[in-house]
Amino acid sequence: MTSAFAALHISILLAGFTGVLGRLISFNEGLLVWYRVMFASGFFLLYLAATHGKIRLPFKDILRIAWVGLLLSVHWLFFYGSIKYSNVSIGVVCFASISFFTALIDPIMSHRRFSVRELAFSLLTILGIALIFHFDTRHQIGIILGVLGALVGSIMTIENRRVGADYPLMTFLFYEILASFVIMSLILPVYLQFFPVASIAPSLSDLIYLLILSSFCTVGMFSLQLIALERLSTFTVNLSFNLEPVYSIIIAMVLFNEAKEMNFSFYVGLTLIIVSVLLQTYFHWQTHKKLQQAKTKTLSQKSAQEAHQLIDGRNARH
Repeated sequence: MTSAFAALHISILLAGFTGVLGRLISFNEGLLVWYRVMFASGFFLLYLAATHGKIRLPFKDILRIAWVGLLLSVHWLFFYGSIKYSNVSIGVVCFASISFFTALIDPIMSHRRFSVRELAFSLLTILGIALIFHFDTRHQIGIILGVLGALVGSIMTIENRRVGADYPLMTFLFYEILASFVIMSLILPVYLQFFPVASIAPSLSDLIYLLILSSFCTVGMFSLQLIALERLSTFTVNLSFNLEPVYSIIIAMVLFNEAKEMNFSFYVGLTLIIVSVLLQTYFHWQTHKKLQQAKTKTLSQKSAQEAHQLIDGRNARH
């Protein structure tokens, strides 16, 4: 169990580094995403080959997964664009609004009732972002891009759950990343016309950062999640990933000294977002606990009923 928790938190730490590496890599967001998905698709293929995972899928399934790959491309373009136009802390804080959009969109797509509590907690996040946006005009473009990225990310998360449930996780992720690479390869020439760069060839430092981002922070992160899921529940893993924005902000403040760039409104907004995350975590945990207790009670009642039936059967025979 200890090794599973260690794998889980290392994977969260690696996820926290994705924004930091986005800041370190000198490319614009278009080239950054293209290189990431290109290298990552190769690393996923190597992983599947080494672990004898399923590689071949019918073409109709690949096309089905490609839709999620498109969402991934757009999400990462907005996310890294947010970091490029502001900083890591702003990009990560805006990413936290994904909970608000999921609380709005998921009930519509899943045909279920809206959760007033989820919406209320998520509105705290939106209030925090609005506070930062209103009082810190330096980062408004980055905030807009970050919120758009969270909107697309919420749809992608819902579609990941819906489509990905039909395939082995690493096989699904391989085709999602591969589709993203094909899509980015098609749009990149046009993208670079609007957002030109001096060179498309990475420097040595950019290449090293891109390889780390694509291997450790993409394939490595998901493989560690699989290790954690062998011993821990999906609920525990998902709940623990609420720590990702906290890890990212701490790393960015240590490496880039971003604390000096932030004004008072940022910390007030960040506090509201953290309170929102803590409240969601607490009530999700309470709900999960009640479900487990109800499940245990049902099993106990079923066992008692079976015992009575067994005794009654023996009495009838005697």
